[in-house]
Amino acid sequence: MVSELVVIAGLLVVFAAILTGPFRVPAVEHNLEVFLLIAGIVALTLSGLVVIPGVETGWSLEIMEEALTAPLYITDIFGIPIGIVQVVLLVGLILYVWHAPIQRGIAMMVSHLSLNIMIFSLIVVLGLVSSIISAIIASIILVEVLCALPLQRKAQVAATVAACFSIGLGAVLTPLGEPLSTIVVSKLAGPPHFADFFYLFDLLAVYIIPGVVAFGIIGVVITRKFNEGADATTCEVRRESIREVLLRAVRVYIFIVALVLLGEGFKPLILNYVIYIPSEGLYWVNTVSAVLDNATLAAAEVGPALSDLQIKAVLMSLLVAGGMLIPGNIPNIIAAGKLKITSREWAGLGIILGIPALLIYFAAVFLPVYL
Repeated sequence: MVSELVVIAGLLVVFAAILTGPFRVPAVEHNLEVFLLIAGIVALTLSGLVVIPGVETGWSLEIMEEALTAPLYITDIFGIPIGIVQVVLLVGLILYVWHAPIQRGIAMMVSHLSLNIMIFSLIVVLGLVSSIISAIIASIILVEVLCALPLQRKAQVAATVAACFSIGLGAVLTPLGEPLSTIVVSKLAGPPHFADFFYLFDLLAVYIIPGVVAFGIIGVVITRKFNEGADATTCEVRRESIREVLLRAVRVYIFIVALVLLGEGFKPLILNYVIYIPSEGLYWVNTVSAVLDNATLAAAEVGPALSDLQIKAVLMSLLVAGGMLIPGNIPNIIAAGKLKITSREWAGLGIILGIPALLIYFAAVFLPVYL
């Protein structure tokens, strides 16, 4: 049997590759799902080389079944299985088929509502419904609406950043919202947490919903500030092809399969090290999600051995820090790509909004524990 230290070292190498690969190798950045799938296979294989009393490690039929079904089944409605992949595919097809009527509806709203009401409603509504229609689809709708609004470039960037903070927060409330919530619920489905469809809502809604509303107010303020002094413009969003809609669903499927494998593969790290880190430490360590998709970090860290407080600390840090830079969350990546927002433009506002939010949420999570 290979030494446990050798396995841990190998897992740390995999983790380091996940952290640095997307930034150093363009091919990895553009094919992230496949890269993470390979990393997950390697991590799970390595974990099987170490024995942890009472814990199953390495490959098994149960893990393979979980990995293959987690993207496709979270709950069922009238006997029909529902998962994040089906949601992304179905809503994507709706946006494709009814693109023209949707555009006319957006134009009608823009002509009848004030800019402030549009911005506030857009940020808050998308933040809340992203947990049902998925953060991916919410970010696509965000771009469609923002392009119909008379906004200067800086104002458009400001509204986008605030909205993506909101979408990133709101999407976690159900496992349909984003890969992070899907993987967390999947990993915590057994004892002692027995996570169900409403587990994350019950755990985090008291923090998330006020945050979504707050980012709606902030979005109105900063958008109005940056929309003064020059002529505003609109833009046009290209209609996606059927191929793009289908490919997005496939990529989401591969992404979640990879996250399941990574989560199981990193068990030795979680059980030997992560669970012993104080919740406060986990909160600040996970601000690294600003530069790495937060779902990947959730897969590497969250496990049944963590307490509810540790899970809160990890998730709230991942969700807030994930909005600070473009790579931190899927909505950021989609919106920035479609609106051609640069990393410098995003960081200039994302960091300013994110740091105070991290401090506020740290107090919200931990002050009740101290008092």
